[in-house]
Formats: sequence, C-alpha cells, structure tokens
Amino acid sequence: MCGGMSRVAIAVLVGLLGFLLYVGAVVALADSVLGMHWTVQTAYFIAAGVAWAWPAQRLMYWAARRGPPAT
Repeated sequence: MCGGMSRVAIAVLVGLLGFLLYVGAVVALADSVLGMHWTVQTAYFIAAGVAWAWPAQRLMYWAARRGPPAT
C-alpha cells in the first residue's frame, strides 16, 4: 500500500481503541448490575466477556484481507 497505513496497523489501532471503549462501557454498566440477583450478574458478565470476540474476529479477517471460513 503506497503512502498509507497498512491494514494491520489500522486494525491494531482500531482494535485497541475499540477494546478500551468496550471495557469502559462494560465497567460502567456493571455498576447497575451489581445489586441484582446473582444469576443476572452471571449472565451479564458471561455476555460481556464473550461479546467482544465477534468484532475482534471480523477486524482480524479484514486486516488479513480474508473472509471468515465457510461453515
């Protein structure tokens, strides 16, 4: 790529910024969940712990200029 950042460099910057924003949002929302029943807390933290993986995977495929594997 001439004169610009590579896809990998862009993916690293976007991934780090996105992950920091995601963690901030999860922590901010966790305050409202902490007073709830333990099952609600468990569901929230499981969902929050897994939800970042899909956008991260898409970003990595984009950086590698590949699509996800066919299922």
